[in-house]
Amino acid sequence: MIIRFETPFTQTGPGKVRRLTVNIRLVCFCRGSVNKCGQSFSSFNNFMELNPENNMKKFPSKRVVITGAGSGLGRTLAIDFSKRGWRVGVSDIIIKRAEETVEMVNAKGGQGLSFHCDVAKWDQVSSMAEAVVSEWGGVDIVVNNAGVPAIGVMEKISLEDWQWIIDINLMGVIHGCKAFIPIFKKQGAGHIVNIASSAGIASLAEMAPYNVTKAGVISLSETLKMELFGENIGVTVVCPTFFKTNLMDQARYTDQSQLDRADALFEKAKSTAEDVSLHIIRCIEKNRLYALTQIDARLTWKMKRYFPEKFFQLMGFLFSRGYMDKFLGIQPKEK
Repeated sequence: MIIRFETPFTQTGPGKVRRLTVNIRLVCFCRGSVNKCGQSFSSFNNFMELNPENNMKKFPSKRVVITGAGSGLGRTLAIDFSKRGWRVGVSDIIIKRAEETVEMVNAKGGQGLSFHCDVAKWDQVSSMAEAVVSEWGGVDIVVNNAGVPAIGVMEKISLEDWQWIIDINLMGVIHGCKAFIPIFKKQGAGHIVNIASSAGIASLAEMAPYNVTKAGVISLSETLKMELFGENIGVTVVCPTFFKTNLMDQARYTDQSQLDRADALFEKAKSTAEDVSLHIIRCIEKNRLYALTQIDARLTWKMKRYFPEKFFQLMGFLFSRGYMDKFLGIQPKEK
């Protein structure tokens, strides 16, 4: 059976606008009646619905686990979920910070549960997942948020620092996904939120380790979106640009100018952790794959997508001439 439907597109050219209609053929190879084929197409239509119901409605138990929630974006997310009456599992490598976040969660109407967890260690992440299931009977959303920055000229960054950031930023997300996906599959629903960065879409100079790990998180998320599409498990990857947070507190760097540049970019940022957190929750509600909060994140995405060569030529020119540092008021480093 061949099912044909039409999708309208608008094309604008110099001085004219014309509407194109594209015929798309969907060929269904069904064993059995045409009825079954029609039912299959109906299911396909539901999958392709552009304005789905609020995705949160499938989580009446309201249980979320957030790694790296002892500060920054993770803490803000924990508080925003608690305001909506969620139970929040707060994980952090420093247990005191996790416990402080739990106090905030409880004060805002949620129920907090703290965990000491180093996401770089598989046994700690898997033990946390088991503990959550034991306490709550399951979990609905996992936010793989824990992350650190390492910056500098690529060849000057030590292999130890490379391994450090890969273990936390990339393997930490892999551990979180691997630990919670079986739980989601067993209970028939769930949602994964992986915190990446715009740096994983369009890499900036002297940020190689951070760029590499965040690009890996985006790739993993895209893979899981396809793998879990029929499992009632959503996936969202968050790709913000700079916003006011304490990310640089744990930064490793090879030159003071790189730290100064990053600090200046964070200082000039207009967005806050609250802005990013609320946008993440909206993207979960709409079951969106990509969460691009800021205008500059969306602009960067489009520029790289449509003009990749020109984009990197422009960025290379600005960086090599020191225009970015001049804009930020940073003294040029000695070569």
